[in-house]
Amino acid sequence: MSAAAKSSEVVPFGIKLAYGAPNFAGAAMLIPILIHMPKFYADVVLVPLGSLAIAIAIARALDALSDPLFGWLSDRTQTRFGRRRPYIVIMAPLCAIAFWLLFTPPESMSRNAAALWFGVTFILYSVFHTAYALPHYALGPELTLDYHERSRLFGVREGFTILGTIIASVAPGILISQGISERRAFATLGVVFALLLLALCAILVVVVRERPDFVHRAPNPFVPGVRRALRNRPFRILLLTYVVGSITGAIPGTLMPFFNAYVIRPENPERWLAVFLAAYFFTGFLCLPLWVMLARRFGKRPAWLASFIMGVTGGAAMFFLGKGDTVALLILISWAGSSFGAGLFLGPAIQADVIDYDELHTGKRREAQYSAFWGMLPKFVAIPSAAVPIAILGSIGYVPNAEQTPQVVFAIKAIFALAPAAFSVLAFFIAWRFPIDEKVHRAILDGIAQHARGEVATDPLTGEKLPPPRARAVDENTGWFLDHFSPRELRRFLDRGQRTIVRDAWRAAAAAIATCLGALALVAMQMTNLDVEPGPLPTLAVVSAGFAFAVFVFHLMRVPPARRLAAGAVSADVVRAHLNGG
Repeated sequence: MSAAAKSSEVVPFGIKLAYGAPNFAGAAMLIPILIHMPKFYADVVLVPLGSLAIAIAIARALDALSDPLFGWLSDRTQTRFGRRRPYIVIMAPLCAIAFWLLFTPPESMSRNAAALWFGVTFILYSVFHTAYALPHYALGPELTLDYHERSRLFGVREGFTILGTIIASVAPGILISQGISERRAFATLGVVFALLLLALCAILVVVVRERPDFVHRAPNPFVPGVRRALRNRPFRILLLTYVVGSITGAIPGTLMPFFNAYVIRPENPERWLAVFLAAYFFTGFLCLPLWVMLARRFGKRPAWLASFIMGVTGGAAMFFLGKGDTVALLILISWAGSSFGAGLFLGPAIQADVIDYDELHTGKRREAQYSAFWGMLPKFVAIPSAAVPIAILGSIGYVPNAEQTPQVVFAIKAIFALAPAAFSVLAFFIAWRFPIDEKVHRAILDGIAQHARGEVATDPLTGEKLPPPRARAVDENTGWFLDHFSPRELRRFLDRGQRTIVRDAWRAAAAAIATCLGALALVAMQMTNLDVEPGPLPTLAVVSAGFAFAVFVFHLMRVPPARRLAAGAVSADVVRAHLNGG
């Protein structure tokens, strides 16, 4: 199929609906976890805030670690049902069960047992959610290669996300305002949303088919895949934007119930929380078609940058609110929420273009692995924003269900309003440098088509001439093998002898596992009494331990290839050709 034919692909509306619908249930499950669960377990189940913070940090660290694993597995899976759908069939039901358990902690539990229940069920939910959602998201870029059709496809998907978010945001407040206890309300939501996920994922699996020309492509090794992704300049820009924006990414959802209850202090906090959340997400839903139209008219990047400005101004202004400012908060939260949908669909649509750029250089389709990269690091850096704020509140005197001290109120306002705005400004200036527009994307597709015909293509961003992957000086398999190692390691291998490559791999792995164990030891020393608020330090140590463990596994996977290289698997001349760009 020619590049022009591919770029004109239109996804039938029924396929768009079937593909996007599971996000309705996925968002309906995720929003109560991010917004309602910390306060529910703190104020109703009475789990100490410090223990809750540690449980959130551990669960999210394990969730982040599972991203690259399931991304790599999904890209390598080859069955007659495809690469993505088998994971959805198996993992979505397990996710639904874990979600139900998370929302139904037994009333007879002690506080420590309830903290353990929260941690275990949250970990299971997070891992199973990644295991089905990552293949689901990776399926999207495969459905169409058209620059604008991707915006429409992901616009439909994220429309379902916003609808699910609206329902999940207001449902607890509505149920509780009807006299239903919080425990019973959340137990009801657990059952309803779990069943909904099963039904919508079943429809997706039956209706949506995968592209056979992508399914049967040869997979890539994991470690070289990471290295080659990091050479992709548009990927690095997008990843850094996500990472910086995610440093405070979980703060608005985590602290919104606290901001509402202890800063604004309306007479009926549960009802007003439902109103505020509904306003934020409903304006996002209403403005979503407008953002899709703007992206088509002016391009994805300009629309994306405009959405940053609206979110920053609305969020920062909330710092100046106080008791009784319900109308002002409603206006500001609606203004900020109007840009919510833009970030949801423009991010995936831009990611899909970056994946095409990777194919131009590597000849492989790696949707799930790239989705995992974009998910893993932002998840790691977002862990403190989910766990540290509530640990800080606990350490400066937060008391559940009571009027807070001025110090606690000021901390809630500053963390909730100013911190996210500051990091969003930094993310805006990073996103400004993103280089792929519609013209560049068309040239990328043309280059892929030229490679398919055995012709030399041109990188539209650098002007570099790119021979087809199978016609380069160093053959494709050898090139991927040598990408287990950095250029500096390969030069040391050539200059200092063959065994240095093995020592370098072991040395890096040892340093990473030592960092991991040191961080875990710090957590153990700080958490001698679960009834005492430990502060933010153990949470940050958990994040460090999780990231260090991921680095350890990465380097451990390089040891067998290092031994092969040391044993003479590749000649020194070929290594030199590889270093020279072969």
